[in-house]
Amino acid sequence: MKNTAIYPFTAIVGQDRMKKALVLNAVNNRLGGILIRGEKGTAKTTAVRALAKLLPEISVVHGCPYNCDPKNGKDLCPSCREKKESGHDLKAELKKMQVVDLPLGATEDRVIGTIDIEEAIRRGQKSFEPGLLAGVNRGILYVDEINLLDDHLVDVLLDAAAMGVNYVEREGVSFSHPARFILIGTMNPEEGDLRPQLLDRFGLCVDVRGITVPEDRVMVIERYLEFEKDPAGFTGAWAAAEGDLAERIIQARELLPRVSYSREIFDLIVSISLEMAVDGHRADLYMLKTAQTIAAYHGRDAVNEEDIREAAELVLNHRMRRKPFQGPELDRDKLDKSMEKHKKKTAVT
Repeated sequence: MKNTAIYPFTAIVGQDRMKKALVLNAVNNRLGGILIRGEKGTAKTTAVRALAKLLPEISVVHGCPYNCDPKNGKDLCPSCREKKESGHDLKAELKKMQVVDLPLGATEDRVIGTIDIEEAIRRGQKSFEPGLLAGVNRGILYVDEINLLDDHLVDVLLDAAAMGVNYVEREGVSFSHPARFILIGTMNPEEGDLRPQLLDRFGLCVDVRGITVPEDRVMVIERYLEFEKDPAGFTGAWAAAEGDLAERIIQARELLPRVSYSREIFDLIVSISLEMAVDGHRADLYMLKTAQTIAAYHGRDAVNEEDIREAAELVLNHRMRRKPFQGPELDRDKLDKSMEKHKKKTAVT
């Protein structure tokens, strides 16, 4: 019988920045998703699947293919909206958050769904065949080797993730349904990069590498062998840590809407973006949203400068202008100087 046990998230050795970025997206699904760049065998896929198992069950409308939230009257599919408006109760059921894998050979119709034009013309009714984005609403869409996907398809995914809606139009006939999901893309830079226009659409980005500390590499081997030998026992040993993190995520979600920020925080964000020569305004917005999420994760109701610094490392990593032969890593010394420069300027004024 195939082993379906999932390795515990908290048991993953190292890769702290990647794990933190994943958790932040779990707290706030409006961070624009995350791009994880790195060599194979660095626990990228393991972390994604472990994160989904860690998260609490969600309440969905019974039988709805779009996982509509019965308590949310705004983000409903046409069928659930019609039932609600006609006075019918939306029966609820609990469901584990889904991780949907996007296969490399997937077509656009397979991803976004298709409209039966003949049915629409003949009977005057919209007949929609749901795609992958239907089942991933309120879940996680995992795209391995996203840099090998067609650029247009990546653009479609990023549009849906940003808007929270999947909009399909064929021959003047349109259909839309909620598609609010966490987009997680992974890639090996050695196999090619995404275009800068697509990179900028991801909210966060982290670079991962194999662990180089000998003791930690030994720990990776030991833990994996323990898990392979006795999945249930190993998972049980980490149950308390998993429960603590799950509870922390729930508390952070509840606190997030109350996290405030000052005008000085705005000024710091803008100063960093200008000093780091970042194009456009997405970086500023995602830096603020990420900093709010970091504050909530740490149980605070106000953003501070350290939150901004941590957010900047996640938000600016893939938005920096690169010189020829320059690596993809963020210049942290330059970031430190930028923040110090802003502090001195603020102290003078």
